[in-house]
Formats: sequence, structure tokens, C-alpha cells
Amino acid sequence: MPSLTAPLLPLPPHKRLTFRILLMTLVGLGLTMTAIGYTLLLSWQLEGGGTVINEAGSLRMRSYQLGLALEHQQARNTVLHEIERFSQILEVLQTGQAGQPSFVPPRGPIHEQLLQVQGQWQQHMQVHARDVLQADDRQQRQQALAQYLQELPDFVGEINLLVALVEADLTGKTTWLRLCQTALIFLALAASIAVLYLLYLWIVGPVRRLQAGIARMSQNDLDVRLAIDSEDEFGQLAQGFNQMADHVQGVHRTLEERVADKTARLREQNEEVGTLYEITDFLSGAHAIEALCSGFLRRIMQRLQADGGTVRILDERGNLYIAVHEGISERIIDEERCLKVGDCLCGTATSQGIILVRDFRELDQQRRYRCQEEGAVSLGIFQIQVREQVVGSFSLHFSRERQVSEEERRLLETLGRHLGSAIENQRLIAREKEFAVSHERNLMAQGLHDSIAQGLNFLNLQVQMLEDSLARENLGEIRDIAPLLRAGVQENYEDVRELLLNFRSRLQGSDLESEMRKAVEKLQRQSGLEAHIEIAGDGPPLAPEQQLQVLFILQEALSNIRKHAQASRARIEVDNGSDFCLTVSDDGHGFQLDQARTKGSEHVGLRIMQERAERLGAHLDIASQPGTGTRITVRLMREERLVA
Repeated sequence: MPSLTAPLLPLPPHKRLTFRILLMTLVGLGLTMTAIGYTLLLSWQLEGGGTVINEAGSLRMRSYQLGLALEHQQARNTVLHEIERFSQILEVLQTGQAGQPSFVPPRGPIHEQLLQVQGQWQQHMQVHARDVLQADDRQQRQQALAQYLQELPDFVGEINLLVALVEADLTGKTTWLRLCQTALIFLALAASIAVLYLLYLWIVGPVRRLQAGIARMSQNDLDVRLAIDSEDEFGQLAQGFNQMADHVQGVHRTLEERVADKTARLREQNEEVGTLYEITDFLSGAHAIEALCSGFLRRIMQRLQADGGTVRILDERGNLYIAVHEGISERIIDEERCLKVGDCLCGTATSQGIILVRDFRELDQQRRYRCQEEGAVSLGIFQIQVREQVVGSFSLHFSRERQVSEEERRLLETLGRHLGSAIENQRLIAREKEFAVSHERNLMAQGLHDSIAQGLNFLNLQVQMLEDSLARENLGEIRDIAPLLRAGVQENYEDVRELLLNFRSRLQGSDLESEMRKAVEKLQRQSGLEAHIEIAGDGPPLAPEQQLQVLFILQEALSNIRKHAQASRARIEVDNGSDFCLTVSDDGHGFQLDQARTKGSEHVGLRIMQERAERLGAHLDIASQPGTGTRITVRLMREERLVA
């Protein structure tokens, strides 16, 4: 079923849900870090302000301590140390000290007041203190000390003003710090609410809508559709869900139609398989070629409801002969009984392949088509092939317009190859039968020539001698010749009767053992000699054609014993194991094997047995010496045995 909607395209990065979540995280993190940084700055400034207050407060104490030290005339080094320490504190307040927070704004009232304190210290208080230390007499020292003590309250007042300004500034920063901390709390709450809302808006809400849609669809509500209110991944999911719902609804609507269509296709396929099986089973039977073609054509016409058809066979000269036909007028049969390859459509199909004519009216009307003249509207011609070689063709004629489907075309091509194989098999069977008959006739002719013909020749000489004796009226010679003629005629009669019986031998139920025993009993009746047969082994039976050849060899061997061996005993041994072995031995006068093969009609049976053993696929061994009897062994190896 083709897709009714376009495939979903990948989202651009700025529309993806991951981009939104990442952006929200970065914004929240930036705001949080800014607020935290600002509070840390305020905390650092507050800590520095506290340090300034402490140090500035210590300046007041040191101012008074310096005054007391000058008034009590403490050691010069102690006073100088206090002066240097006072200057260092002022410098630290202005520039700060590494590792310790100290904060004085670079501008503003605090900075100006600090400069005022530094200026008054450097220009007045420090100068007066040093003048006290450097005075040479007591009066100068008292004047310098009095001047220091006189300006000390104003100087301490300036220090107090500096401390007051710093404390006021720290009070403002403390207020800002508390406001920032409060703002952080509200920001965290707002961020949590915003995250929850956005998560619900972006994730939880779409997931719940998708779950609701799936639940409704699971209850066979195929009309359910999801609203596409975003362009992110959940928007694509909603779009995909809607497409799936459309597809499922469409499939559900056309389910009955598609099931019916599928059922019809299965029915057609079953009919094709049934037709193929039926025709193949028919072609595998033992039928003459004409019967094969006739049965094939009738079944094909019935399957495709054709009104007529022919089967044509191609000969070696390139002629197409009509083997069988159905529903075709005798006029066409007479005109097209023999076609050359390339003549008409049937001949053309043999060389060019399948020809399908849906309507003869679509073809060249200047050309004559005998099928069209007979009322055919559509025509199909297919090749009969064997191993990719064309051996004929068959045609189907329709009196109405008929389109051969692709499935029917493949079926007819396959059946054409089956018909070709069946025809070839029947030809091979006929040739095999012809060869077997020819071979048996040759053996019969050889037997008649080498045995009966010699006897008839002897009778012919005796008749000539009888005619001569009658002409001379020699009754004594006539009396001598007459018994010889009678004995010769009787011997020839027995030879003919034996040959006829041997060639009429047939196995009943593939019972080789009973036929061999009958042959031995016959030998005993005819010759009166003692014969014994022994059969051993539990091997499988030979194939019927091999059993028949073994029986013929045994009959020929027993016939030779009766005619030529002059034996008193004969022994037949059969060993049917993995190999099959037949041994026939006698105690006759024997013969010289080399001489027997080169001369003498008395040993024609040896040649016959050798030919039958070769036809059987067995090995024939003959052992004989004058005065020692004869032993004939036929051995059929396991590899040459056929399955019965």
C-alpha cells in the first residue's frame, strides 16, 4: 500500500526541544551566577569596610598614645615606631593590603575624607610629633607638644568623620546584600515555577496528550487525532501519530477488500499449482507422444478456457508438423499441417519466442492470418523446449479478446518445458526399446545361425546324398541315411524349441531363484545328468533387467553343458552378498579356451554369454582345460548393481 503522506523531515537546531532546554538552563545558570557573584562582591566590600572601620578606629587610639608618649618623653625609638606605624595604616587604608580585605572607594566622600586625614597627618600631626623629638631645649619641646595636643581633637574629629562615612556606606551595602539574598530566594522560586511550567508545557502535556490518543486508539477509536501546537520533537510525534492513525484507518477501511483480493490471488496461485501438478503428473506417465500432446492440450485449454489449440513438433529439417489439435477446422489443419520455421505466427514463435496477440485487428491487415479467418480474436503461442532447445510449439485460440496475464505466461512457459521433457523421455524410451529389441534379435539371429543353421546344413548334405542314392537305387545307403536325417531333424527341432523357450523367458514377480531352479530341473529332464544348485547370501535382489540377463546366461551355460560337455554332473552356485556371483561348473571333457575363441561353431554360446555379461555390467570368467571340465563365473560388482 503506497504511503499517503510525506516523510518527516529533520528539525532545524533552533526548533528542537533539546535546544530550548539547553537555552533555559544557560539563562537560569547565568542569572544565578550573576546574583551569586554580586552577593559575593557585596560580602567582600562589607568585609573590607569592617577592616577600614577597625583600622580607622585604631588611628584614634594611636593618636592619643602618641601624644602620651611625647608628653612622658618615652624612648625616641618607641615614638618613631608609633609614627611609622600610623603612616603605614593610612597607606594601607588607601591602597589595601594583600591577603586582607580593605575597601575604600576610589572616589566619593570616603575617599576625600581619607585624603583629608592623610593630609592633616602628614602636614601637621606628624610634623609636630617629630618637632617634639628633634627639639634641643625644653621650651621648644613644650611648644611643639602643646601645638600637637592643641590640634589633636580636630584630627581625631576628622578620623571619626571617616569612620562615620564608612559605617554609613556599609549600612547601604548591607541593605543591598539582604535585598540580593531576598531576590535570590524569589528568583529560585520563580525559576522552579518556570521550569515546572515549561516542563509541563514542553514535555508533560504533549506526553499526556499522546497517551490519551494511544488509549483512545486502543479502544478502536480510529478517528482520534492530536493537535500539532509545536514544531519540536513532540510536534513531529503528533504528526507521526496522525499519519499512523490515517494509515490504520485506511487499512481498516480497505481490509475486507484487501483480504478478498489476497484470497483471490491465493486461489489463482492454488489453481496454477494444481494445474502444474495435474499436468506434470500426467506427463510423467507412460504415454505415447500423441497421447501426451493430446492430454496436455486438453488440460491447458480447459485451464485457460481456450476455444481451440494445436501442438506442433519440430523435426530435424526445420519443419513443424501438427501432432494434435482441438477446436480447429480441418481446412486449417490441411493448410498448416507442415510449416517451415518462420512461416505464419506458429513458425515465427519457434524461432523468436512467445507470441501473444490480444486482438488480431491490431495487427497488419494486409497479411493473411488463417486463425483470424476462422474467428479467432486472441492467440497465444508458446515454445516447447528441452534443455534450452526448441522442439516444437503449442498455440491457444480464443474467440473473444483475451489478455494472458504474467502469471499465466510463466505457467505456460513452465508447462512447455515439462512437455518438451516428456516428449524427449518418450523418444529416449522408444530408442531404448528399439535398441533392446535389436540386441535380442541379433542374439537370436546369432543363435539360429551358429546352431540351427549348422544342423540344417548337415541335413542338406544328407538330402543330397539321399538323392544320389535314390538315383543309383542303392537301398543300403538309403537305409543308412534315413536314421541320420531323422536324428538331425529331431536335434534341430529341439534346438529351435529351446531357443524359443529361452527367448520367451520372463521373470514373474522378480523371482530369480525359482526360475533358476526351473532351468536346472529342465536340464535334468532333458539330459538325465545329475545337477545341483546352491543359493546363498542375504543381499538385496537384483533389478528386473539384471535378473533377466543372469537367467539368460545360466540357460545358455546349461544348454552348452547338455550339447557339448558330455558331462555326468553339473553344479550351480549363487552367492548374493554385497557382490553377486554366479558359478556354473561341470565334469565334462572340457576344451581349449584359445581355440574355442578363434574357431568352431560349437562354442557360439560363449560369445552369447560374453555379450550378455557386458550388457549386464558384469565380468565373465571361463576356466576350462581338456579332460578337467569347465567352470563359468559371472561376477556383478556392488557398484554395478541396480536398485530393484
